[in-house]
Amino acid sequence: MLGLIISLLVIGLIAGALARLIVPGRQNISIPMTILLGVIGSFVGGFLGFLIFQHDPMDGFFQPAGIIGSIIGAIIVLLIWTRFAGRSTARR
Repeated sequence: MLGLIISLLVIGLIAGALARLIVPGRQNISIPMTILLGVIGSFVGGFLGFLIFQHDPMDGFFQPAGIIGSIIGAIIVLLIWTRFAGRSTARR
C-alpha cells in the first residue's frame, strides 16, 4: 500500500510537471498542487481509458492510469483549471 502511494505521488509529480510544460501560459501552481494535478490527471486518464477501450484489467472504471494516460489526464485537468481559474480571478 505504501509503495502504491509513493508511486502515485511520483507519477503525479512527473505528469503534473509535464502537463504544466505542455500547456501554454503561466500557471500559478505550487509543487504540492502540481502533484495533486498529476494524481487527479492519473485518475482522469484511467477513466478515459476505460471509456475508450471498454477494457477493465483491474479495479473498475475509477483506477489510476500509466504515465501516458496520467499526462493526458493532467493536461485535460490543467486546461479546465486554467479556464475556470482565469474567470474567477478576472472578476475580482
